[in-house]
Amino acid sequence: MIVLAGCGSPLTFNKDVAPIVFQHCSPCHRPGHVAPFALLTYDDVKRRAAQIATVTADRRMPPWLPEPDYGLFQDERRLRDDQIAIIQQWVQDGTREGDAGELPAAPPARAEGWQLGRPDLIVEMPEPYTLQPHGSDVFRNFVIPLTLSSARYVRAVEFQPGNQHVVHHGVIGIDRTRSSRRFDQEDPEPGYGDRLSEGVQSPEGHFLGWTPGKTPVMEPADMAWRLDRGTDLVVQLHLLPGDHPEVIRASVGLFFTDGPPTRVPVLVKLGSKSIDIPAGEAAYTITDTYVLPADVDVLAVYPHAHYLAREMRGFATLPDGTTTGLIWIKDWDFNWQDEYRYADPVFLPKGTVVTMRYVYDNSEGNAQNPHRPPRRVGYGPHSSDEMGDLLFQVVPRNSADARVLAKDHIERELRANIAGAELRVTVAPQDAGALNWLAASYLQAGRIQEAMPHLEEAIRLRPRYGEAYYNLGSALQVQGGLVDAIRHFREAARLRPEDDRVHLKLANALNASGAVDEAIQHYRRTLAINPESAEAHNNLGVALGSQQKLEEAILHFQQALVIRPDYAEVHNNLGIMLRAQGNVAEAIDHFQRALELRPDDASARENLRSLRAPQRTRGFAR
Repeated sequence: MIVLAGCGSPLTFNKDVAPIVFQHCSPCHRPGHVAPFALLTYDDVKRRAAQIATVTADRRMPPWLPEPDYGLFQDERRLRDDQIAIIQQWVQDGTREGDAGELPAAPPARAEGWQLGRPDLIVEMPEPYTLQPHGSDVFRNFVIPLTLSSARYVRAVEFQPGNQHVVHHGVIGIDRTRSSRRFDQEDPEPGYGDRLSEGVQSPEGHFLGWTPGKTPVMEPADMAWRLDRGTDLVVQLHLLPGDHPEVIRASVGLFFTDGPPTRVPVLVKLGSKSIDIPAGEAAYTITDTYVLPADVDVLAVYPHAHYLAREMRGFATLPDGTTTGLIWIKDWDFNWQDEYRYADPVFLPKGTVVTMRYVYDNSEGNAQNPHRPPRRVGYGPHSSDEMGDLLFQVVPRNSADARVLAKDHIERELRANIAGAELRVTVAPQDAGALNWLAASYLQAGRIQEAMPHLEEAIRLRPRYGEAYYNLGSALQVQGGLVDAIRHFREAARLRPEDDRVHLKLANALNASGAVDEAIQHYRRTLAINPESAEAHNNLGVALGSQQKLEEAILHFQQALVIRPDYAEVHNNLGIMLRAQGNVAEAIDHFQRALELRPDDASARENLRSLRAPQRTRGFAR
């Protein structure tokens, strides 16, 4: 029998078990949360004592996936061996309650307010969503438009699911393109299905999500992230149907700080988009490595896959050959994914090789396998597809290193996109969407000739495929075929009349061809659809300036800067218009600002020189 040290008394709930339960179990096991029953009182726990002893002994509860001593993390929910032993012995000894005076305070139920205090901005789903009873898990995306008068810097995001009984977890992204709105409009119900728009991204250097029991984190003010005016939040919810219809209306609280960050984290992503798991394969493995081009401090790690993943491992091999474990999950559970923040930053020097290794089980023996019988599974965004990502939030030691890492990440992601798209086309050569995705990836990589036949085939297979016309027009324009490009952009605009990107691209091509009046019409159409397009305001300003409509041009440049204050090209263009009006002092301010933002801007430098040189000459003459 385990006894209390120094007194020989048997274990009791009030003194020995309640502190463990209240810290590790009650945050989720309370009314209104995802857990199916409460564990807030002695009677609650006694009623389920045998079950608690079983699920804690085999470490199914509390849910904590990483292995011990392979990365040290904040707020670990894992029970220590001695805590498990206390629960076991307490149950064996008859579940004594103990002295009421020794009972610690139970954790309070979640208040109507916010854990981090009153947010600076609270937004919610535009309309509630009703989850129908029964059936399988539901993944659904909800677009939350933001109304900001200017860009803000975000220190923290706190999520309230609205109905914790059925919301299993949520992932929050930002969409600067408004493309998610089109998916939402095409779906008759609130939100849209489990596919994510390519426009949805994590904020630079941050990943945002919520799981039951997770405590929101207030980042240091010097690591805030920028939220631009006109951005939408997109919340993807994993929903668990029950026996009755359930109404969900999630809300998000945003906490701002005044100044821009001085430390900008970067996401280092390892993974594969060419996953292709044969039916019945019990040990399909993907690996990826990345050589760090700079010194970094690793702050957090986020592993991600779907139902077939079994084991995940990430580690770092330092230049001296030593190995540092970063995360190891031996028994992945899609239902309990989380972001893990290191107890202390993990320093990795330049030249360190970061490695990931994931193992998938697509056999009948995998109880999590959604396919009965197993079928071939490839990479994809649906929960019935598979993914394999390992993301690290790192902070470089200086801004130059941050730029190197960010550039490297873009190039890596593009290579992964191409590999995944090539596999998808091989598997489904008649899939117009796959052909378009591959062609778009080729275009981004500058491989124009390779993109063209795939786009032409996509249009042959799907003659009303506006996105393919848009991409083919882009390819033709790069090759100098402006007339054909405009023709394809016109067709894309006809097929997708509410797509602001298409009207902007058509306007740019028309302006380049000299059809300025028609270009202006499409710039105005772009802004009618999306008034927050800084690029459209800028390009319309340029077109109006070419017609000597200086006042209106200046208004559009100023509006572009309200939306994006760090838009160097707009500062230069506004300076040109102000100079034409004779407002030299303000023009100089904007040329200087353009050079601060983009020191290699030859146009701004020449514009500034041309204004200052005459002043110096007049000064010498006097």
